[in-house]
Amino acid sequence: MPLNKLAQLFTAVLLSLMLGACSTVSGWFSSDDDDTKEPAELVDFTPEIKINSVWSTGVGKGQGKGYNFLAPVMSGDRIFAAGVDGTVAAVDRNSGSKIWKVDLDMPLSGGVGYGANRLVLGSSNGDVILLDANDGSLLWRVPVSGEVLSPPQTNGNVVVVLSYDGKLRGLDAEDGSEIWVYDSDLPILTVRGTSTPLIDGRTVLAGFANGKVVAFDISNGTLRWESRVTIPQGRSEIDRIVDVDGELLLINNVVYAVSYQGHLSAMDMPSGRKIWQQEASSSVGIDQGFGNIYVSEDNGSVVAFYRNGQGIRWEQPRLENRRLSAPKTVKGFVAVGDFDGQIHFMSQVDGRFVGRKKVGGKGVRAPMLSDGDTLYVFSNSGTLTALRVQSQE
Repeated sequence: MPLNKLAQLFTAVLLSLMLGACSTVSGWFSSDDDDTKEPAELVDFTPEIKINSVWSTGVGKGQGKGYNFLAPVMSGDRIFAAGVDGTVAAVDRNSGSKIWKVDLDMPLSGGVGYGANRLVLGSSNGDVILLDANDGSLLWRVPVSGEVLSPPQTNGNVVVVLSYDGKLRGLDAEDGSEIWVYDSDLPILTVRGTSTPLIDGRTVLAGFANGKVVAFDISNGTLRWESRVTIPQGRSEIDRIVDVDGELLLINNVVYAVSYQGHLSAMDMPSGRKIWQQEASSSVGIDQGFGNIYVSEDNGSVVAFYRNGQGIRWEQPRLENRRLSAPKTVKGFVAVGDFDGQIHFMSQVDGRFVGRKKVGGKGVRAPMLSDGDTLYVFSNSGTLTALRVQSQE
């Protein structure tokens, strides 16, 4: 395990003992000043693409001082984004102009989910909020048992939310009343974060801090299958942290998930049967393209695994300790953001650097969005930026 991670984990464990009962062991602080390893210096390369900033606009205070992952979401010509201060905005993805903006007057920590023309968000106080996507009007707000750190999801009938205490709930989309609840086996220590539920027809999937991905009937919460991405190993509780955080991927009836200190796994969607697994460690999510599954490793490497399970296609190790965002593919390339606000673009063929663009000094942590040749980046400071990728003249 990297020394910088150990420093963060031991410091957080000490604080948890002092404060009573908190089990968060990473991302406790807004900055990682206690890291024992310096981030890798950026290497020079010959750019192969042009990256132009098309527009940028502010949305509240972004991720705030806590270790949040407030992710934007796109539907049609609109991008919906939220800041930790309670600001929620709909932005025209072509021009960057705000279509509407509301202030929920509450600290947000999970969002934004979208479905059936509704927006779903979660607060650090343990609230789930449903908004009308047309104008941002509040439809309902209900409390759950824990902080919401990932975007809740909805199919229009049921809202699914995973809270930090390990409980996955199905709420009635009409009024927020609880339909069902699943209580996972929460380990003593976990990474700060939760997976984003994934809805596919009548099935909802979620990853948990115990290293499992579980599938449920979305209408009543009946368990359909569970599959272990990683078995906790080691003598200490720190060694046994195996959270499945970030976004899951579903491609051609195969579910892909990655765990911290564990594996990248491919599972059969109907049965949960494990198809293959490879060693990997990430707590920020994955993406796919060019027959690859891309992983931003916790040590700062970006790794392309063959989607068929045949192993590693390439690895880019030159971003060590730069605290990378989840990868995102755009126009034949794969991009990651880092703690300094740099967006790094790599070839999907061999991982070589092809471009770089800085969008802000406070870093990029939230998952990015892409459409065609445009990448949408929501910085930690709250700036939403559209970057257009073009070939060199």
